[in-house]
Amino acid sequence: MRYQFTSESVSEGHPDKLADQISDAILDAYLAVDPGAKVACETFLTYKAVIIGGEIHSSVNISKKSIEELVRQVISETGYTNEVYGYDADTVPVHNYLNRQSAEIRSGVDQGGAGDQGMMFGYACDETEALMPLPIFLSHLIVERLAKLRKSGRIPWLLPDAKSQVTVIYDGGKPVAIDTMLVSTQHMPYVLSGGSAYQGSGHVPHGHYGGGVYYVTNEMIREAVIEKVLKPILAEYGFPDAARFIINPSGSFTVGGPAADTGLTGRKIIVDTYGGSAPHGGGAFSGKDPSKVDRSAAYAARYIAKNLVAAGLCKRVTVQISYAIGMADPTSLFVDTHGTAIDGITDETLARVVAEVFPLKPNDIIKELGLRQPIYRETAAYGHMGRKPERVVKRFKDASGETIEREVDLFKWEQTDKTEQLKRMINLNTTSHAK
Repeated sequence: MRYQFTSESVSEGHPDKLADQISDAILDAYLAVDPGAKVACETFLTYKAVIIGGEIHSSVNISKKSIEELVRQVISETGYTNEVYGYDADTVPVHNYLNRQSAEIRSGVDQGGAGDQGMMFGYACDETEALMPLPIFLSHLIVERLAKLRKSGRIPWLLPDAKSQVTVIYDGGKPVAIDTMLVSTQHMPYVLSGGSAYQGSGHVPHGHYGGGVYYVTNEMIREAVIEKVLKPILAEYGFPDAARFIINPSGSFTVGGPAADTGLTGRKIIVDTYGGSAPHGGGAFSGKDPSKVDRSAAYAARYIAKNLVAAGLCKRVTVQISYAIGMADPTSLFVDTHGTAIDGITDETLARVVAEVFPLKPNDIIKELGLRQPIYRETAAYGHMGRKPERVVKRFKDASGETIEREVDLFKWEQTDKTEQLKRMINLNTTSHAK
C-alpha cells in the first residue's frame, strides 16, 4: 500500500518551545543544587510579558531575582535580544508565581510511587539511524539547521521563530520519497547591501533602497532555505529531490515569537515525541521533575522500544506503560510490534522479557537513566526522542549566586545498551517455551 504521512517541528524560538525551555531551565537550576527537588513549573509567554507558575519542594531556595535572571538568559540565548525582533530579553517583565508543592502529592511520591496516574508511550522504528520515523526526524533537522545558520550569521536576516513540516511517501510501510517540505521562518524585513542584517527600527518606504538597505524578499528567503537547508538535507539522506518546496506560504513573516502568538509549556507534545507516528499518553514533559511518570516513564518506554529495534527483534514497536499515583509497580505493560517481530517471537514474549530486563518502577527508572541530573533544557527543543546521548559539563548558579559545574549525561534513554541482554533473554524464553 502506498500512502503519505506528515509530521511537523518548530524551532527553539517558537513561543511554545521558548516556554518549554524556560520551564526546563528552572527545573535544571533546582536539580543542580538539589537532586531531590520536586518541580512542576509552567511558563506562559505573551506580548511584553513572561508569567511563571507552579509547585516546587526543595531543600534549597532559589531567589526570585535568580529565577528572573535565568528566564532572561534563556530568552537571550534563543535570540530575542532586540525590540526590533518583537521581544527583548532585557526589558520584558517577568512575573513569578512559583509556590510550594502539595504535601499530599509529595507523600505518595516520597514512598517511591508514581507522581500521578496515566499511560505513557514509547516508539521506535528502523527508518533512520536514530530509530525514529523519517517525517519527524527530517522536520527537526530542518529547524535545527535554520537555527545554526542564524546563529552563525550565514543567513543574517533569519529570526528565531520557525516551523517545518515534511510529508513522506511510503510504499509497503517503507519511506520511498519526499513529497513536500514546508518551512515558515521569521525574518528581518530589511538587509544591508553587503548581506548583513539591518537592525534599524525606522520604516523603509516600499521601493526605496537608499543607504544600501534592501527588502528581504520572498524570493530571497525561498532560495536561501531551499539551497542552504532543504537540498543539503535531501542529499545527505539519499533523496534526489522533493516534489514540492513550500516556503513562507503566508508571505511576509517579520513579526514572530511571543510578540505574534502566546507560548505555553507543554503545548507541543507531538513535536516532542514521534510526530504522530505513535500514540501519546497526553501528559506533557517540560517543567516536570522525573518523579512525574509523564516524563520518566515516557523516556523509559522509548528506551525499551529503541533497544528492541536495535537488537533486531522487530522493525517497529510501540510500548505502553501505565501507573497509579503513589504506587511503584506499573498497572500494565503493552508491547506491539505491528507484525514486524522476527519469526517465532510473539509480542507477549517480548513484553515478558521487557519486564525482566528493564526497570519499570519510577525510582528504578530514575536511577537507570540518571534522571535526577540537570539535563532537561536540552530536551526542550528539537525533540525529546532520537537525540544523541552525550556527557557534557553544564554551569549553574547556586543559592548564593556562585557558579557551579555539573557533569551530566544527556539523553541516556537513547542508549542501546540492552540489546545483547534482550537477545539472550529472548533465546532463553523461546527455548523454554519450545520445551
